[in-house]
Amino acid sequence: MSAAKILVVEDEGLTAMELQRKLKTWGYEVPSFAFSRKDAVRKAKEIKPDLILMDVMLKGQGDGIDAALEIKNIRDIPIIYLTAYGDVKTRKRAEFTNPTAYIIKPFEENELQDKIENALSEHKLEKKLHDMGQRLDNKLTDSGVIVIDSNGVIKYI
Repeated sequence: MSAAKILVVEDEGLTAMELQRKLKTWGYEVPSFAFSRKDAVRKAKEIKPDLILMDVMLKGQGDGIDAALEIKNIRDIPIIYLTAYGDVKTRKRAEFTNPTAYIIKPFEENELQDKIENALSEHKLEKKLHDMGQRLDNKLTDSGVIVIDSNGVIKYI
């Protein structure tokens, strides 16, 4: 099995490089960084990461929350916010993007590692369940099946 690909979106170059170093020691692939909203969206399309670590504050127009909204409209990628901004207003805006986690800097390495592992495994399971549901829907639609519970109540036609 290949290593999960993680896109690091961070406005500070040194922080991005340090995150890349940590992620690589944990066995992940970090093919690129992004420093702006525009760059993050472009690289998410290009490299098709399995997960994105997203800072809220980015260079240029827009922030990490804007980038996450654009990316979520294009691809289903789990996003973990890794930011110094823990205020209520910012967190409420971020919640709209349905992030997997919101971690405040400075962070504990084991917390980040756990959140990444959980995000990747949950996303993989969600995709698997979605695909199974799609196949089941297709089969049931073509078959004309009636599902009845133990009380004789029709649950699906």
